[in-house]
Amino acid sequence: MGFIADLKELVKAAKERDPAAVSTAEIVLTYSGVHAIINHRIAHWWWKHKVPFIPRAISQISKFYTGIEIHPGAEIGKNIFIDHGMGVVIGETTVIGDNVTIYQGVTLGGTGKERGKRHPTLGNNVIVSAGAKVLGSITIGNNVIIGAGAVVIKPVPDNCTVVGIPGRIVKVKGERVLSDEEHRMNLPDPVNEILNTYNYKLGELEKELAGMKKEIKEMKKEKDK
Repeated sequence: MGFIADLKELVKAAKERDPAAVSTAEIVLTYSGVHAIINHRIAHWWWKHKVPFIPRAISQISKFYTGIEIHPGAEIGKNIFIDHGMGVVIGETTVIGDNVTIYQGVTLGGTGKERGKRHPTLGNNVIVSAGAKVLGSITIGNNVIIGAGAVVIKPVPDNCTVVGIPGRIVKVKGERVLSDEEHRMNLPDPVNEILNTYNYKLGELEKELAGMKKEIKEMKKEKDK
C-alpha cells in the first residue's frame, strides 16, 4: 500500500471512530496516533530490509514527538486507529490485525520470560481500552473488547469481552458469562429441595386426611338417620 493510500485509510479510521474528528486537515496535522503509525510504516520498511540503526532512530524520534512507542519490528495491519495514544507501548514481536482500535496507556508487551515471539497477536476488529495491558506471546481473537485497565495474560477466543486483573471473560457474543462465584450462588440447594419435596408430600397427605374425615362424618350422618 502506498503512502497516500495508507494516510487516507488512517484518516478514514479516525473519522469513523472518533466523534471529535472535524476534518481531514485536522486529523493529518494534529492526531499523534496517525503520526505514530506513519512513522512506524517507514521504520518497519527499513527494519524488514535489515538496515541497522535507522528504524530504531525513527521509532525513538516518533516516541519523543507523539508519546507512542512502537518497535519497528511490530507488524500492524490496515485501518488501525490509536486514539489519544499517550503512553502506548507496542513491543517488537507484536502482530496487530486489521480495524483495531487502541486507546491511551495501552501496553502490548512481553513478560520478560520469553525469547523469540514474546509479544501478543491481536486479531481483526479488536478494541483495547485505556490503560489495558496485554502481555506475553498470547493470541487475542477477532472482535474482542478488552476493558479499561485490564491485564490480559491468557489467550482470548473470538467475540469476547475481557475485564479485570487478571483479565477474565465476562461476555461471549454479547451474552453475559457468569463467574465461578455466581455459578456457585446459583447452584441448587439439595437440602432445600428435600424439604420442599417433603412439604409437598405432607400437603398431599393432609388433603387425603381431610377427605377421609369428611367421608367418615358423612357415613356417621347416614348411620344416625
